[in-house]
Amino acid sequence: MKKSGPAVLDRDAAGPVRPDRHTRPDLADSETDSDSDSASPLHAGARRRPLYAVSRMHLDAMSDDLGIWQHARGAEPDPRHGYCTDDVARAIVVDVLHSRELRPVIFEGSLRRSIRFLSEAFNPESGRFLNLRTADGQWLDADASEDCHARALLGLAMTMAGMQGTDLAEEAGRLFDRALPAAASFGALRAISAALLACDSAIDSGLSAGADPVFAELAARLESTLRHVSIRSAPPEWPWPEPTLTYENAIVPRALIAAWRRLGQPALLALGCSVLDWLIDVQAGESGQFSPIGNSGWWSRGAERGRFDQQPIEAATMVSAAAAAFGATGRRHYLDAAEAAYGWFLGDNDLGVVMADPIRGACYDGLTPTGPNRNQGAESTLMWLTALEQMRELRRGTQGQQGEPIEAEPRSGLDA
Repeated sequence: MKKSGPAVLDRDAAGPVRPDRHTRPDLADSETDSDSDSASPLHAGARRRPLYAVSRMHLDAMSDDLGIWQHARGAEPDPRHGYCTDDVARAIVVDVLHSRELRPVIFEGSLRRSIRFLSEAFNPESGRFLNLRTADGQWLDADASEDCHARALLGLAMTMAGMQGTDLAEEAGRLFDRALPAAASFGALRAISAALLACDSAIDSGLSAGADPVFAELAARLESTLRHVSIRSAPPEWPWPEPTLTYENAIVPRALIAAWRRLGQPALLALGCSVLDWLIDVQAGESGQFSPIGNSGWWSRGAERGRFDQQPIEAATMVSAAAAAFGATGRRHYLDAAEAAYGWFLGDNDLGVVMADPIRGACYDGLTPTGPNRNQGAESTLMWLTALEQMRELRRGTQGQQGEPIEAEPRSGLDA
């Protein structure tokens, strides 16, 4: 049975943008090497694409009483692949973001379903989440990867912070505390970053006494990993601690910036901005468009980068990271980077094709050499919805510099 609920929604109330815990440092004090707003092709000013009303049409179509289907064939759910904890955790983030834009009660049913899914995914014997679930509700035996576990923590923490004062927040907090100890042993770069962001939100919620020490430990581990690269190669030609640049890369500098905001150490901000500047530069197309690393080949150091099978997760993650950097530094460079990544969904990409359908709240699964992959699975759709809300909040926070946020009449960008 498909989940009932709203489809295209009008704004009732906007949630406030969380203020920085520390004032923006003087750029010289932050010891960053990027002093100029002319270092990247994106700095010339990205095209400012319109914002759209919240639409959950496709999200509702992809969901049933158990969770959100992992894959789609075209615009239709493909139950053969079942569900995954990864996507349920991402759906929680979208629900919380939508609750900032509209009345939270609208999304209570969806949040309850997702929290229940995560609770059933948790394996108390291993302290880890299971990831894959069949269409008939059976769990596959293997524990989830570190990345998946960290995403689950982030979804729970977003609920704790975004739904304060509710039983949902308390339920999420109890599960978060049970699942948190596993994060202390994480070694994967993106898992460390996502778990750090989760602890950041959990600390804000006041519902987890254990989040503070784990946050500090993860921040130190992340800084040490990135700092080691900088020390080995100065100036760094490849300021990345892995030999291959793969997926969701911008979550790493975003986590470093979050660590600075809480701990107040300028070196963390400088390191985060330095890595983010590099990611912006190497993913800028000839015309300044966002051109993310494609997952067809990825990009190994010294080799030719993969250009296509570009994924929506890269654009959404860049929007979030650039927004965080702009909030920390006030540099127009990062505002332009966020706009360029958001524009990727709406036609500002290497092929000039629209990837997102704002009317239905859907997104194609990737950009191939011949055009979009016309399947509209859970991850890609959730990434579009996340990027839209992040950009909405960013523009509201910069109205004095940018003018009033642009709201467009709904229109369909896909011919699905």
